[in-house]
Amino acid sequence: MLYIGCHLPSSKGYLSMGRHAVSLGANTFAFFTRNPRGGSAKPVNEADAAAFAALAENQGFGKLVAHAPYTMNLCSADPSIREFGRNMLADDMKRMEYTPGQYYNFHPGSHVGQGAEKGIEQIADALNAVLTPDQTTTVLLEGMAGKGSEIGSRFEELRAILDLVELKEKMGVCLDTCHLWEAGFDIVNDLEGVLEQFDRIVGIKNLKAMHLNDSKNPMGAHKDRHEKIGEGHIGTEALVNVVNHPALRELPFILETPNDDEGYAAEIKLFQSRYTD
Repeated sequence: MLYIGCHLPSSKGYLSMGRHAVSLGANTFAFFTRNPRGGSAKPVNEADAAAFAALAENQGFGKLVAHAPYTMNLCSADPSIREFGRNMLADDMKRMEYTPGQYYNFHPGSHVGQGAEKGIEQIADALNAVLTPDQTTTVLLEGMAGKGSEIGSRFEELRAILDLVELKEKMGVCLDTCHLWEAGFDIVNDLEGVLEQFDRIVGIKNLKAMHLNDSKNPMGAHKDRHEKIGEGHIGTEALVNVVNHPALRELPFILETPNDDEGYAAEIKLFQSRYTD
């Protein structure tokens, strides 16, 4: 089954998001756990979370892919920003347990001149301080496009973080098609080769979710500019190949294209019509 959805506004709660997803033809979705540009978070309504769980079961939803705010940088050169991020992560782990068994995705961060090795250590330190054996949430490192001092555009960097995390069973990876392309991975002409490289370095078993986006830029641009499906440099056929690849087809796919509801519904319908059972 194809599990596909898009990024939805979370201000009205889980049940509202679930109904919104159903109205678009989706059976999963992503949402920010709090203001994506800030640190505030509304209290979780337990009754709302329970009502959503019933809806999700009735609709056959796949796993959700929650997203940490952009302000969470676990490897900032500023200790206060690292602490701010660690506190956000700890709070989000508690909040995620209102909807057990889901995914929580985050950008590994930018080392801001410290160097990737130091940044990787700091990210792992934060995860080791926050993750607990009894949590049901799986935390996903997102592969990045390689802007500036971003960590995570190289598979080796993702592997290095995973190697340093103690509770490895609570970890995974989310890949973004736009990020892969702009990081220099040719998923248009050599998807198989890219996935073989990922498997060799990170392990395909660690890949838990995909962000499905076209790109405004050519391969290797390192700019992270998402585009609507079929209107960018990756193109529809290459992205259809992604959702149908045997190693990927059971993962949740999240659209983060610059769209309104009508556009998301059309993209969801497109991939559903091209998905091979």
